[in-house]
Amino acid sequence: MKTIWIEIIFWIFLFIVFYTYIGYGIVLYLMVKIKRIFGNANKTIYPAQMPEVTLFITAFNEEDVVDEKMQNSLALDYPKELLHIVWVTDGSNDGTNNRLQTKWKDDTRVLFSPERRGKTAAINRGMQFIETPIIVYTDANTMINKEAISEIVAEFNNPKVGCVAGEKRIAIQDKSDAATGGEGIYWKYESTLKKLDSELYSAVGAAGELFAIRKSLFETMPTDTLLDDFILSLRIAMSGYTIAYCSNAYAIESGSADMVEEEKRKVRIAAGGLQSVWRLRPLLNPFKYGILSFQYVSHRVLRWSITPIFLFALVPINILIVILNHSLFYTVVLALQILFYLLGYWGYYLSTKKIKNKLLFIPYYFLFMNINVIKGFSYLSKRKGNSGSWEKAKRA
Repeated sequence: MKTIWIEIIFWIFLFIVFYTYIGYGIVLYLMVKIKRIFGNANKTIYPAQMPEVTLFITAFNEEDVVDEKMQNSLALDYPKELLHIVWVTDGSNDGTNNRLQTKWKDDTRVLFSPERRGKTAAINRGMQFIETPIIVYTDANTMINKEAISEIVAEFNNPKVGCVAGEKRIAIQDKSDAATGGEGIYWKYESTLKKLDSELYSAVGAAGELFAIRKSLFETMPTDTLLDDFILSLRIAMSGYTIAYCSNAYAIESGSADMVEEEKRKVRIAAGGLQSVWRLRPLLNPFKYGILSFQYVSHRVLRWSITPIFLFALVPINILIVILNHSLFYTVVLALQILFYLLGYWGYYLSTKKIKNKLLFIPYYFLFMNINVIKGFSYLSKRKGNSGSWEKAKRA
């Protein structure tokens, strides 16, 4: 009896960890299957009259990718007279603005401010000059497929859709690299969950590499917002619209140059996630937001809050149980946990030696992500002022 409460805590923690990373995907899949049985599949209907669209690109010192991004943007399969390309370049002090205003002056509009206040402030400022009914946001260093705009616009033919999330894909130049390999696997899993979320009711947020909103639904965000894409899209969902997930519109981005650079991204995203959970706390009320609250908590809140803590608490709790009651079952469970951590460390060791082992990148990247969520608490607590700027991670 003396260990019963410790065991209960252990199983609660284990259940939450399992549910967060695997269980929710299973539950979501089953719910979607049931919906398919009793509901009619929605077919994409392309509007007879195409609306004007703004391709909204925020940039800070992106001289190296300006030409490639503009070539990619001009190659999009959407009527040229209806597509407006706008660059918002806050604080850029390299050749970004000069390149845009000389070589590409006839093809784009540049909204420059010499002060660097971060991406969110740039979005807030730039949106004051946008008049088209649809805005497609994309990053300077991501390339989108030529059909992307047409596919996104088609989703807005449904009046319930207020935001469309495109798919993020990682260009893996070297599968032996844990940063690109691990990130690629992660985003494939994330894309599957987003697609199922969207089919059940609504995707839970959008990735800044490619997403779109109705101009009428834009709300100015606090300038210190770290995850502008997530906050902006979830606010739209909270107002009664849905976020459609469009896998036919995708953005391709290189993975981080290495795990050091990837850590910068993950810590910032984790801190932004914690910030978002606080700022979107009304969404935790299922009596008001129903299925959206369930999706939000299951897919996002748990990952960004208690689950990483519970994950790392399992080993010491397991050790305590084994010490107190010498259980063979709990000894085996402890051995399996230790084995998982050893495999993760082995994956880390191989990554430092540039040795290929895609299988070991999975436990390594999984532990890496959760460690960075813990670091995100510290990152967020140390931020001062109202700037949303951060140090960019170098890409492969």
